[in-house]
Amino acid sequence: MVRTIRPTIFQRFFRTEAAGGSVLLLFGIAALVLANSPLAGAYQRLWQIRLTFGIADHPLSLTLHQWINDGLMAVFFLLVGLEIKRELIVGELASVRKAALPIACAIGGMIVPAAFYWICNMSGPNARGWGIPMATDIAFALGALALIAPNAPAGARLFLAALAIVDDMGAVLIIAIFYSHTLAWSALIAAALIVALLIGLNAMGVRRLWPYLLAGTALWYFMHQSGVHATVAGVVLAFTIPTHTRINAVDFSRQARRILDRFDRTEGSDPLVLTSKAQQEALFTLDHASRRVIAPILRLEHALHNFSAFVVMPLFAFANAGVRIGGPLDHPEVTVGVLLGLVVGKPLGIAAAALGAIKSGIGELPSGVGWTSLLGYACLAGIGFTMSLFIAMLAFDETGLVNAAKSGILAGSLLAGIAGAIFLRIASRFRDDE
Repeated sequence: MVRTIRPTIFQRFFRTEAAGGSVLLLFGIAALVLANSPLAGAYQRLWQIRLTFGIADHPLSLTLHQWINDGLMAVFFLLVGLEIKRELIVGELASVRKAALPIACAIGGMIVPAAFYWICNMSGPNARGWGIPMATDIAFALGALALIAPNAPAGARLFLAALAIVDDMGAVLIIAIFYSHTLAWSALIAAALIVALLIGLNAMGVRRLWPYLLAGTALWYFMHQSGVHATVAGVVLAFTIPTHTRINAVDFSRQARRILDRFDRTEGSDPLVLTSKAQQEALFTLDHASRRVIAPILRLEHALHNFSAFVVMPLFAFANAGVRIGGPLDHPEVTVGVLLGLVVGKPLGIAAAALGAIKSGIGELPSGVGWTSLLGYACLAGIGFTMSLFIAMLAFDETGLVNAAKSGILAGSLLAGIAGAIFLRIASRFRDDE
């Protein structure tokens, strides 16, 4: 009998991120093509269409561009928050020993790129862009790894994913602290009350998702009105989603076996389940048991993965990656700062932090990963794209500064991917020679 080996949760996650990275790339290229074509004017006007939602006395009127960046991206940040929480509880960040290396590398990979940018832009409005080269695009990074090194060790993939998730944690904190506007305290107090409600729902053992999502929508609205960037609401909501289950794996296994035995015993001459009342009842009972053993955080994460990978992020790329290529840049120092931060600062900061963590004994290289391949993964972490574009929009109000940053992000992400491919190819050749 041939046994089918089902993919693990991480393998499914990796494949979704890899496929999502490919779709993200296509939409980014489409935005670039349109922005440099005769349709450039129509492309720019599309995002200025204003849409109004809400009740008559309190309407919320935003442009299509704002709805994507502030609204849809809150879904992306909700997924980021769920992934961070899961990793902290049961994943690669759950123990000090496992988390030490990716945390150290993520910190080094944020500080050094910011320093490179700051050296190029020490003063004036340009200096606000220091957070742009700090980010890693997990979808693009894992997608590039799937294309460049499809047989990379599982430990390497886990390391890159954990590093990117810690990087996302840093990006969320940076957005909340440094890239929020003047605070409206009444809206912020309302948001705090909703957070208290969400914590209360969790404490009371509420496992249905709709009360959390309904309260989360209100939280997003008040966050938006408060001056704190609305997408932070997604991360806050994620940390209130329950992780506990009504039954454990052992109880579920026993129940499932009894239910399946009953299912088999009631099988009639007709193999159609539609004709067997007893089999239908057994299936509904099994479905109920399955819902009791799956934690709400996993159900929500599973529901959001494809929507985020194939709808939210491609739309964000399509709305924000369009920049005119050719002609003089208004702020070349911004472009150079972002590019150097992503291409040089990221791998340098990650490699230096890894060396320090390993030499001090607090971390160790993943199985099957040498220093050359680590440099390759560090270069792939320099693919900033989605998060870098997002921070650029928050950092700058002037169109010239935004376009200069976008040019640095696109060029830097491309060069980082090429550098990663070169180092991983060299590492692979060394292994082949051995």
